[in-house]
Amino acid sequence: MDFNKVQAQVQNAFSAIDSQTQNSQLLTRFEQQFKLPRSYIVLGGVGFYLLLVFLNFGGIGQLLSNFAGFAYPGYLSLRALKTSTSKDDTRLLTYWVVFAALNVVEFWSKAILYWVPSYFLIKTFFLLYLSLPQYNGAEVIYHRVLAPLTDRYVDGGAPANDLLNKVQEKTQ
Repeated sequence: MDFNKVQAQVQNAFSAIDSQTQNSQLLTRFEQQFKLPRSYIVLGGVGFYLLLVFLNFGGIGQLLSNFAGFAYPGYLSLRALKTSTSKDDTRLLTYWVVFAALNVVEFWSKAILYWVPSYFLIKTFFLLYLSLPQYNGAEVIYHRVLAPLTDRYVDGGAPANDLLNKVQEKTQ
């Protein structure tokens, strides 16, 4: 690949970051204070965040990794609660089910996972894959992993009360 093409692509990415963040008052203050373009500030902040996750000083990698998996989907969930449509609800519910399952698996396998180099960095990128709408990762994981494991236990058509009634009938 030609260096000029790469340089043009990088410059386009910086311009896109600058234009998408032009309404941020916080970035405007940082830009004035540090005399740097906002794209450098954003990329520096993201790089510093990922460095902290990678280095995991005092266990902060776990906190920052979970924050990356909580902040954006949490914001989208709060927005979805205020809308009358249920268009995005299924996608968000799927994400939270996969997120919870991942945390349960992580809890029971901590002793093994902590020996994986850069585990929290890998987890952070995986959580971003799950949560970002352009990848739809939560639905992929749900349909390929969780649904086959849970379909025999959860009847999608019957409400929970019907299941409870069946259990009560069998125990009497």
